[in-house]
This record gives sequence, C-alpha cells and structure tokens, in this order.
Amino acid sequence: MSTIHTVSIGAVHEENLKEAKPFSTSTDHQKQQLDAGSWWHSGYHLTTSIVAPSLLSLPFAFASLGWWLGVLSLVIGAAVTFYSYNLISLVLEHHADLGHRHLRFRDMAYHILGPGWSRYYVGPIQFLVCYGSVVGLCLLGGQCLKAIYVLWNPNGTMKLYEFVVIFGVFMLILVQIPSFHSLRHINLISLVLCLFYSACAAAASIYIGKSSKGPHKNYSLSSNAETRIFGIFNAIAIIATTFGNGIIPEIQATLAPPVKGKMFKGLCVCYTVITFTFFSVAVSGYWAFGNESAGLILSNFIDHDGNPLVPRWFIIMINILTMLQLSAVAVVYLQPTNEVLEKTFSDPTSSEFSARNVIPRVISRSISVILAITIAAMLPFFGDINAMIGAFGFLPLDFVLPVVLFNLTFKPSKKSPLFWLNSSIAVIFSIVGVTAAVAAVRQISLDAKTYKLFANI
Repeated sequence: MSTIHTVSIGAVHEENLKEAKPFSTSTDHQKQQLDAGSWWHSGYHLTTSIVAPSLLSLPFAFASLGWWLGVLSLVIGAAVTFYSYNLISLVLEHHADLGHRHLRFRDMAYHILGPGWSRYYVGPIQFLVCYGSVVGLCLLGGQCLKAIYVLWNPNGTMKLYEFVVIFGVFMLILVQIPSFHSLRHINLISLVLCLFYSACAAAASIYIGKSSKGPHKNYSLSSNAETRIFGIFNAIAIIATTFGNGIIPEIQATLAPPVKGKMFKGLCVCYTVITFTFFSVAVSGYWAFGNESAGLILSNFIDHDGNPLVPRWFIIMINILTMLQLSAVAVVYLQPTNEVLEKTFSDPTSSEFSARNVIPRVISRSISVILAITIAAMLPFFGDINAMIGAFGFLPLDFVLPVVLFNLTFKPSKKSPLFWLNSSIAVIFSIVGVTAAVAAVRQISLDAKTYKLFANI
C-alpha cells in the first residue's frame, strides 16, 4: 500500500522511512489522507517563504532605480519568478511520475545535472540562501524589538545585539515545531500578518507623504555614473532577494499526490498577495520619501530628531506585526538545515517523538538558531546582507536554475520559442547575477569603514 509522505524534517528521509515502515495500516493511511498537504497549504507555505519583511526595503531599491526602472524591475521579477517556480513544479511532477520523487533542490540537481553540481554548486547555494535569510531575519527581528523599545523608552540604554538575543529566544521555541507540514497553520497566520503590516506601511507612507512633516520629495538619481550603475545592480539584487524562494521542492514535497496543478494554484494565491504587498509598499514608500528611503521603510516613520511622524502606537503595531511574521519566515527557511542535521542524528526506526529523536532534534536545532543569532548580532548590516544573498543565492537558484532544469528534463526543440525563452532567461539573469555580485561586494567594501562587531545601529 502506498504511503503519503510530507517533508518530515524532524524525522527521516523518504527512503529511510520506506525501510522502517514497509507497509501502513488502513487507519494510518486514512489519517495521512486527512492531514496531507492540499493546494491551499502550499499557498500558505509559498506566501510565507516569499512575502517576507524584506519587501519593506523595496522603496530603498527604488531610490537607486528611479520610477520607471523600479516598477519595471518589480514586474519582471514577478513574471520571471512565477514562470520559473511553475517550471520547477512541472519538473518535479515529471520525475515523480517516472518514480523519482525529489524532496529538495540538491536531489533534483543530482538526478538532472550530476553529483558534482549537486554537491558543489546547488547544495551550497541553497544553504547560503536559506541560512543567510535566517541570519538576516534574526537581525530584522532584533531591529523591530529595538524600534519598539526606543519608542517606549527613548532614553533607554539597551543595545541592538541584546534585542537580537531576545528575539532568538523566541525563535528557539518556535523552531522545535517538528515538520514543514506542521507549519501550515502558522503560515496561514503569517499570510494574514504580511497583508496587515504591508497595508499599514503603505498607509503610513501616504499619510507622511501628504503631511507637512514629511521630507522634501527628491527622486533624482546619483550624478556619479559609476555609483548609479552599481546602485542599479545592487537594487536588482535586493529585488531578487525579495522575490526569492529557495525551497520550492521542499514545499511541493508536502503535497498529497496527485500533485498535478496544486502548486500552480498555490502560486496563484501567493502572487495575488505579492501583487498587493510588494507594489503598495514600494510605490507608496518611494513616493513619500524619494531617494531618502531607508533600507527598512519603517525607519522613515521617525524623523532625524527621533520624533514619530505617525502616531507612536501605530509604529509599534507595525513593528509587532512584522516581527511576528518574520519569525514564521525564519522557521520556514531553517527547514533545509534542520533536515540535513536530522538526517545525520535521527533514527528512522524510532518514533518521531521518541526520546531518541526528540533530544537530538532539540539540540541540533537550538545550536543552528544560536549560531544564526550570534552572526546577526555580530554583523548587523541588513541592507548589505540582503543584496549579497540576492546576488550570490537567489538570482542563480530562482532565476537561472529552473529554466536550465526544465530544458534538460523536457528537451524542447531548439527551434521552439520555449527553448529560446528559457535560454534567454538563463543567459540574461546569469549576467545580471554576476554584475549584482560585483555590486554587492563593492557596496560591502565601501561600507566596511562603518562595520563594527556588535554595532548598535
């Protein structure tokens, strides 16, 4: 009797599970059917993995792009990633029909590209994307907590790294949720939260932009050609990070078969939310603050003298909503790391909730979170981290690799428009990725003079 598997990232590989449980009872099968992932669950997972608080840096990206290039970049980012993620889903369905069910990106790369590409390229890039995102989100959580503290107690003496640690304690509890599919209810709440804080951020931007307290609107770009060009590619890397999703196979693995069409419906849910949140925040934020848009638009809601430009309670509420949602996003992006750790330390023949599996799971996940918190506290430079992850991780993983895997899997005719569309996407975004990587490294070198371990920024 076939068994429905979700990604049990506190348990075991599907192969090990088959060895440990060669058959399932009718009751077990019915229970799994009731709990199996549906297309709306995939919509929750996709939304949480893409619509994250990094969207609050979109007005900052617009400040380097200007109006027309900024909007065009958002539209292209949405169109290409929707297309690419759908291609990945089709590739996964095809190989599953042939008896090769891939649960992660590196499995796909191993089967389609070969072991070298899986071990030395795709695997490391996915780890950079996922774990780097966790580090950035832990930092952002600390910044939200600090913003609330400063508004509540302007003369307080607590430092940023202390708030990163406080947020990390919350993460230590949340990360113990045993599997990806177990997060579906949290990710539904996450979807609602991102809609709320995006609407609040857009409303605050519009309010400030119309009030006399708002800054003078200046949409001019840098007069220095070198700075302007590198700024454009740095902004593109930030947008790529905002649209990035390094765990499409892991999300699709939570779906109950037959999978056909479910991921497409989930993507439609996700991109409906994206259209509302990304464009509303980007356009309203850049309209209100112009080239003074901060790396995190929430910072613009307080003037240079520390006075709030909207009611104090409103800023506190936005920060709380943001912090709650990004904690869910961080837990999602820890899943591939958790799976690798638990493959090493778990016992597939024991129950998922046995002491033999629970104790190693708690220890390994706790160490993973503590390391991310430490890095975030030591290097609190969210904008630079965001651009670097986009350039080195999300651009190759989400813009280039999907079209390559599709062409190698389905082998469309070299005379067909589909082949040339995919090839063009791969070439163009490879060039953009390399240039954005150079721009990200350049920006880090320019900002290096301001770097200080455990800085209070």
